[in-house]
Amino acid sequence: MKPVNVLFLCTANSARSIIAECLLNGLGGGRFRAFSAGSAPSGRVHPMAIEVLVQNGYSVSGVRSKDVKEFTRSGAPAIDFVITLCDAAAGESCPIFQGRPVRAHWSVPDPAAAQGSDAERRQAFSRTLGVLRRRVQNFTGLPFESIDKLALKDMVHEIGEIA
Repeated sequence: MKPVNVLFLCTANSARSIIAECLLNGLGGGRFRAFSAGSAPSGRVHPMAIEVLVQNGYSVSGVRSKDVKEFTRSGAPAIDFVITLCDAAAGESCPIFQGRPVRAHWSVPDPAAAQGSDAERRQAFSRTLGVLRRRVQNFTGLPFESIDKLALKDMVHEIGEIA
């Protein structure tokens, strides 16, 4: 079976979507291929996102901040799921992707916007990683092969409610 292609979207593509991409690629057991992008990418991955991923044993190889347009061009991989992680990206008009993906929204506070000491900011990144890890683990456990797209969409949306 070919891998399920999942695109995680945020506005800046510097923290949440990067973390989700690395988590799914790490936890997906080869059944998934995760990507991330932003509608207005910052052009850099937040150093604390890299730090929390590496400290928790996830690969950050090849990770970079990307524009969502990379996934709408000819030759881009067909996307099966588009999951927005920030409320701003969820409210934007979503571009047309090859493959008619299932869309869902998993609202997650932006750890890059956290205020306070370095320790408090690192804690925000750790919380984000924990929330997204639980959601990604639930996502990888869905019965992709045995249910229709509409039921799958509802299940993926419900995962976004997991704290």
